[in-house]
Amino acid sequence: MRTVIQRVSHASVSINGMIKSAIQKGLLVLVGIEETDTEDDIRWLCKKIVGLRIFDDEQGVMNRSILDIGGEILVISQFTLFASTKKGNRPSYIRAAKPDISVPLYEQFCTELSNILGKNIGTGEFGADMKIELLNDGPVTICMDTKNKE
Repeated sequence: MRTVIQRVSHASVSINGMIKSAIQKGLLVLVGIEETDTEDDIRWLCKKIVGLRIFDDEQGVMNRSILDIGGEILVISQFTLFASTKKGNRPSYIRAAKPDISVPLYEQFCTELSNILGKNIGTGEFGADMKIELLNDGPVTICMDTKNKE
């Protein structure tokens, strides 16, 4: 699994001109899923995301997690995170898992993240044409890949 995590002041996802989910202060998480991803990858990644100390404390030092600030999370499925641009100018998405594998893993990822956070998270709609709006706070953007755990 590969993620791009952005600390946001607010974020929303719209489908067909209608807002599906919106959050205030928290994290926008774009997640890409590979065929080889497992439940272990989900557990590891969710724990890392909620534990990331990327929110400011009273001294303005990034020392607090999403749990510490009571923030919100919006998760968007993003198969293009596995784009390969090695050959030509048209990216290949061959490493991205097909829907029969990625949809259940995406749903499990969202459930696990919600359980650890202790509240519902916002989501997009798998496979839909989504419009994402966000105000990146900082900016703070972190990339994580479960294949680089060690």
